[in-house]
Amino acid sequence: MPTRIQPGSAAVLPHPTIALLRSASLASAAQQEIERLILGGELPPGAKLTEAALSERLGVSRGPIREAFRRLEEAGLLRQEKNRGVFVRDIAPDEAAEIYDLRAVMDELAGRRLAQTMTAEQSRVLRGIVERMEQAARADDADAYHLLNLEFHDQLVEFAGNRKMASMYRKLVKELALARRRNLGEEQALPHSAAEHRQILKTIAAGDPDAAGRALFEHAEASKQRVLRSGPPPAPLRAGASRKGN
Repeated sequence: MPTRIQPGSAAVLPHPTIALLRSASLASAAQQEIERLILGGELPPGAKLTEAALSERLGVSRGPIREAFRRLEEAGLLRQEKNRGVFVRDIAPDEAAEIYDLRAVMDELAGRRLAQTMTAEQSRVLRGIVERMEQAARADDADAYHLLNLEFHDQLVEFAGNRKMASMYRKLVKELALARRRNLGEEQALPHSAAEHRQILKTIAAGDPDAAGRALFEHAEASKQRVLRSGPPPAPLRAGASRKGN
């Protein structure tokens, strides 16, 4: 006879596999939310993160937060310092320049391929993003613009159809986002950037692989030069400190 669970008896513990899946799911959800906070600017470069604060904020135990920290460190968004804690990474200008060199080559390839293969639906999606970028630029909304900028380039690489390149590109772009946000706050940076993206889309839609590839390569090179002019990142936040103006 199978054992029956009587009302009021002790709760049955979940199978270890189910518990593991739940933990992995919570870690993935925590990772996505922390990444969103970083890329959205709520957790700026240099900010110190604590398991306790994020556990309370996200409503999960510390275990998934700890695993999310590990994954985000592998993704290049966090750094862990022994006896000091976990911090959102600072990207120094020289490191950002190296990443931009790699990104420029991938952007050029994506532009060349998409100029030859872009569908009407893909064009509609990209136009919609550029229009929202222009609206954010007019509103001087750097946070919204930053996320739309990431979305535009992500879609370009996705539509180019090279999955391996897309995976590598996304990791690089997330790291660059830590440096890129500083430049978008400069006067006239948003309107100028929006105009660049409108022109990039025009060259792709014209079906000219050489022009499209060149436009994207030069766009990445110009971004690199802005990073180099911006100088080193601000000093990391000390535990318990806060950034003025945030």
